[in-house]
Amino acid sequence: MWKTRQRMTVTGMRTVVGLAAAWAMVLAVPLVRGQEAPASSYAPVVERESFERLVERMVAEKAAIAQRHQRLLNERYDLSDRAADGVAMSRGKPIQAGVRVRLPEGVTWQQLSAMSPAEIRTRGLWPAGFYPLPHPHHAEGGMLFPRHHIDEIKRQESRDLTRFDLDYDLPRHFLPEYPPPIYLTTRPDLGDVSQGEVVTIDNYYRLFAGILNPKQLEGLRLLLTPTAQQQFNATHDRRSLKAHRGVTCFDCHVNGHTNAATHLVGDIRPQPFRHRIDTPSLRGVNVQRLFGSQRALKTIEDFTEFEQRAAYFDGDPVIATKKGVNILERGSQVHFMAEFQALLDFPPAPKLNVFGKLDPTKASESELRGQEVFFGKGQCATCHTPPYYTDNLMHNLRTERFYQPTMILGRMAAADGPIKTFPLRGIKDSPPYLHDGRLLTLEDTVEFFNLVLELRLSEREKADLVAFLRCL
Repeated sequence: MWKTRQRMTVTGMRTVVGLAAAWAMVLAVPLVRGQEAPASSYAPVVERESFERLVERMVAEKAAIAQRHQRLLNERYDLSDRAADGVAMSRGKPIQAGVRVRLPEGVTWQQLSAMSPAEIRTRGLWPAGFYPLPHPHHAEGGMLFPRHHIDEIKRQESRDLTRFDLDYDLPRHFLPEYPPPIYLTTRPDLGDVSQGEVVTIDNYYRLFAGILNPKQLEGLRLLLTPTAQQQFNATHDRRSLKAHRGVTCFDCHVNGHTNAATHLVGDIRPQPFRHRIDTPSLRGVNVQRLFGSQRALKTIEDFTEFEQRAAYFDGDPVIATKKGVNILERGSQVHFMAEFQALLDFPPAPKLNVFGKLDPTKASESELRGQEVFFGKGQCATCHTPPYYTDNLMHNLRTERFYQPTMILGRMAAADGPIKTFPLRGIKDSPPYLHDGRLLTLEDTVEFFNLVLELRLSEREKADLVAFLRCL
């Protein structure tokens, strides 16, 4: 009897120790005081502080975090509102002009492009604006929406996308026009079918009934239906003041395009190596074969399902279960959503012919010269092939040739890795540029690739190339 009790006691002790170890792993706290917790791929499931204390702490930290990030932006960029003459997006918003990335002191763009990658790296001359762009609070991350989108969704749906801890960072004049037009491959005769409205669950039926078939209409409804997300959900581990219904696909891809909402990729650990995301446009997904800036998902259905199951929750299915993951049914819901997305067309490009090249009777001399640079010295067409200006492949620019790995406000700038070739059709409608939005204008983008690809373009060649890109 005594031996039996002893065995039970030992077993019980082992159970207690095992449970303690398990809870320590869940809570991500060390078992021994002073012992550093091991690195983990998982977010903590159990909250360690009350929601009221969480809000109080993060609100108190908000101003200092914003000021620190704003200093970084000001050091990197000229953020002034300086529009290009006579050039606008599809609905008339002016396009920002000029190179906005600040140069290192004592060097010009031409001098820099004449140097080798090794020399730029050794001398520390890689422009600050060409480093990866951190999230406004990289250690925290999460979805962030521009204020004008927050205001519009609150007006239409009484759904508040405000975060109590962070605000969006880039000035509105560098963002896509709002609301963006919607062009359908099936009904080009209609022009902008959004009729100048932000499409939401409140108005989609009025705008699209009689234009879409029943599957497409249902797919659009699902794209406009809120579902739980890491920062916007009903748990106490959220970043909205009130318990939240969540976000919609079109909260980032507004009107099937983009409002430049930002987030962090869910497929990289640890946190400093996670890349910031600039929301890409969904226009022209019917001609694309890769989805996600770096994940290389093979179909739009894969992308749609992955976003709901994992990307909405930082790629963590454990925390997704806690916060209310939306499991879509592949054969109907995912298919319907994909069917609508496949209808989203690029904006009209009246200077292009059916092969995606300039019509000489409609283009200026500068635009025609820019086309020659694009297909010649600039080597742009190596990846961006007409008519949609994508090769549907991944390419590694190896920008790490130019700089030493460095920590920037919680973001480890080490390597970008392979990046999807985004279509350039309609590119003037989709600032900022590159997968993380680090390039604010097309001029910035041309200078970036001139340096990375070691092209040594002249000033006129760069200006002509920008003129051509604005025609696409």
